[in-house]
Amino acid sequence: MSILLATFYFFYFSIIGVYIIFLPKVLSMSGYSASDIGIIFAAAPLVRFLVPFAFIKGLKINRSAFNIALFIMCLSTISFYFSLDSFYKLLFSNVSLGVGLSIVLPYVELISLKYLGKERYGKIRLFGSVGFILVALVLVKFLSSADVALVYLLVLTFITSAVAFNIAKRADTLLDKSEEVTNDINILKDWRLWIGLTLMQVSFGSFYNFFTIYVTDHKVSLDIAIYLWSFGVVVEIFMLYFQGALLRKNLLLILQATTFATVLRWLLLFMFPDNITLLFFSQALHALSFALFHSATISYLFYLYKHKSLAQQLFSGITYGFGAFLGALIAGYVYELYPNYLFLSAALIALASTYFLYLWGVTKKHS
Repeated sequence: MSILLATFYFFYFSIIGVYIIFLPKVLSMSGYSASDIGIIFAAAPLVRFLVPFAFIKGLKINRSAFNIALFIMCLSTISFYFSLDSFYKLLFSNVSLGVGLSIVLPYVELISLKYLGKERYGKIRLFGSVGFILVALVLVKFLSSADVALVYLLVLTFITSAVAFNIAKRADTLLDKSEEVTNDINILKDWRLWIGLTLMQVSFGSFYNFFTIYVTDHKVSLDIAIYLWSFGVVVEIFMLYFQGALLRKNLLLILQATTFATVLRWLLLFMFPDNITLLFFSQALHALSFALFHSATISYLFYLYKHKSLAQQLFSGITYGFGAFLGALIAGYVYELYPNYLFLSAALIALASTYFLYLWGVTKKHS
């Protein structure tokens, strides 16, 4: 099972690499405007946010729903081939892919935590980071036309789906037991926790959407910018491999510490945007602000709630869905109006995240 899970993460995040690094370029090569591309790619995070609420209202998160999601993923990647000539066809294909992705990853994350435990999870999840960076390094050499990227997307999706189908089949008995649990997740009651987790991803809107533009606007070469991205993935892999001992500690305290480390990370980018040494140091903090934060969060939610599959879906949908969508919008307006203050705004949002997680900790002590 460990090999299957590692293979899934490798190919799943290879898909994400093609999707976020190369697909916008494909659309640009096909004649779409920046605003068209923005609308198309804003659709998937919104879908990722909305889908989990359907399961709150009564849909069952089980193997049948998972297999349907895999089928939708495959169908949507095929439809990309027939959609390049139409904005609305592309939008529909992207929405369909968003539906599939919003169900598949949280379901496999749940299986990983059940089979591996939080201590071993990182050593398997790091294969996703390896897949992401490898597909970037390989595809950049061969991206001569839109068809090349779409072939990669299609092949990687079908491989991922085949591996995921086998993982779910092996884990069927264990997860069926978990689905008998009544929903115990009350977002309104636990609003401090969920706002804190979401704001963390909102703060990343500046980084994911504008980091390369920001540093190159401050006279950092594009080559250095690429090295900075690669270095961030390397430290992420390092943390995922060695984080097991840390995850045996107080998980909520880790969440508070990693969000505060993210405040410092964004402040460094705000104060020293042209200092190469400090830029690399800020990227080193990616080990805390992404790798350790992500692992601690899914582990904490796994511990906190009885309905574990829905908890993972809501985390994926609310934070990486709505949080990413809101973060991109805020960062876009800030960079257009006050470009020098982009990462100061991100630091303030991350500080608010730390504050809400602190309030959640106080609430838990008195409950």
